Amino acid sequence: MNSNSEIIIKAENVTKKFSGLVAVNNVSFSLKKNEVAGLIGANGAGKTTFFNILTGNLIPEGGKIFYKDQDITKLSPERRVALGIMRTFQLASTFDNLKVIDNLRLAYYKAHCPSSLSHTFFSRIDRIVSDKIDQSLTTFNLAKFAYRNTENISLGEKRILEIAMALITDPEVLLLDEPFAGLSEAEIDEVLAVLGEQTHKQTILIVEHKISKIRDLVERVGVMVEGEMIAAGKTDEVLNDPRVLKEYWHMVD
Repeated sequence: MNSNSEIIIKAENVTKKFSGLVAVNNVSFSLKKNEVAGLIGANGAGKTTFFNILTGNLIPEGGKIFYKDQDITKLSPERRVALGIMRTFQLASTFDNLKVIDNLRLAYYKAHCPSSLSHTFFSRIDRIVSDKIDQSLTTFNLAKFAYRNTENISLGEKRILEIAMALITDPEVLLLDEPFAGLSEAEIDEVLAVLGEQTHKQTILIVEHKISKIRDLVERVGVMVEGEMIAAGKTDEVLNDPRVLKEYWHMVD
């Protein structure tokens, strides 16, 4: 269990409306340093809208978002990435026409040396980051696919590559929106194994429809129903909360 109680990201009383309809209603939630947390809810619960508020893709009508006590409520997604908040969506997925290793190279160089990217990507990048790339390929079990075009790997392998691309930028916070969507059970197990290796190395938030996929991974969880956060806290305690038992379980069974 993570003993570090430092709050990295905090949402306070966040509200978001679309055409007068309340999608997120006065939601508060926080992420602690180097913990793995989950955000669950049925389709339409508001979890993806809330997630997009955390990443800066949506600006709330009410409430605030803080990162290390800095108010980032109105900061762009790009500014949040620069601060250390990453989601795989920010990398525009993978580049299917590039080899797996070149996707990692591009992600690393885009984050660390963006101004000179066009001049040095294929001429100097191997000398600069080869050790980092090799380490990432090994960590995420991608070495055997390193020189294969990304369009020729499976969806599960591509999802792992996306996570590797995000983590090679050395973010403090990694936000994942339904990373298991479209994957087989075997592929889900592979992605879970990769995420398990990152436990307590970064702060990770996983948005997921069903808790069964992430229950053994997440230390804390928040549950959203109809735009409200009905419970948040330690995973087992939340899942046995009377309101969660009444309002969440039957919606996802």
